[in-house]
Amino acid sequence: MIAQHPSGERSRSRLLACDRATGKIEHRRFSDITGYLRKGDVLVLNDSKVFPARLKVRKETGGLIDVLLVQPLGNGAWECLARGIGRGRSAIPVTIGEHSASIGRDNDGLVISFASDGEAEEVIRTFGRMPLPPYIKRNGEDAPEDFDRYQTVYAKKRGSIAAPTAGFHFSEELLDAIRSMGVDIVTVTLHVGIGTFSLIHAETLEEHRMHGEQYVLDDESRMFLKEARSMGRRIVACGTSSVRTLETVFQANGNALPAGKTELFIYPGYAFRAVDALITNFHLPRSTPLMLVAAFMGADALRKAYEEAITGGYRFYSYGDAMFIS
Repeated sequence: MIAQHPSGERSRSRLLACDRATGKIEHRRFSDITGYLRKGDVLVLNDSKVFPARLKVRKETGGLIDVLLVQPLGNGAWECLARGIGRGRSAIPVTIGEHSASIGRDNDGLVISFASDGEAEEVIRTFGRMPLPPYIKRNGEDAPEDFDRYQTVYAKKRGSIAAPTAGFHFSEELLDAIRSMGVDIVTVTLHVGIGTFSLIHAETLEEHRMHGEQYVLDDESRMFLKEARSMGRRIVACGTSSVRTLETVFQANGNALPAGKTELFIYPGYAFRAVDALITNFHLPRSTPLMLVAAFMGADALRKAYEEAITGGYRFYSYGDAMFIS
């Protein structure tokens, strides 16, 4: 049931609408979300942009290594994830096309080092591939559509290594229709990193620690949201990354730092302060987004919704269908 390709049209994907108060579940198309939004709502979108963070690099022996760039460290160095690197401390030389680099370990993990930031950017621009998750299997070949469809139409600020996938379903036309209803749209930025897609391996949820991810909520948007909440307007978050940004800032009644790094892990028992409704995709078992959705709608209701989606043949995960939880 894992979607291997995006749907034909963004807003034609399916929508499972769940009412937390009544337990009612309805089956719709995503374009029907206009029937669940209402005048006065504030829709919050994450405008982070995915960059082509996957590289195939060649070792001196000729073997290929898949590298996922995580975040820049400066002076041509990038934190990265890679398989096929030994446990030794010495950096190994690698090549990408005609570019030379090295991969080595530091105290926090793996680092790939280029001659300069400029060369790293040239490698990303020339050889980078979109960082599709491993459950999307293409026999080693990416589809040209991925550069367009593994991205929201409103993505602006580069920095994510995994897409905020709940936003895939919005087209420009649908966003215009939502604005015309009297719904305000506010953007936040959370650069999705390994904190979001690393699965939970701890024995208990309380022991799991999120890898920090950078967020920004500009002061104008923060004040707008704070006023909207004081007026009782409904805050509708698109995606778990938007939820984590809002909840990070509004844990302090909207007075937290408007930019920084969040390690907020939301799981059942969490008291939401900033979000009234949620748009989200269907998530992997043992994933932190799944725990956030369980916290928002209740674990039993979540299981019922997923059973309904499985029975109904919904498409799952990044390129899959969506839920609206009110």
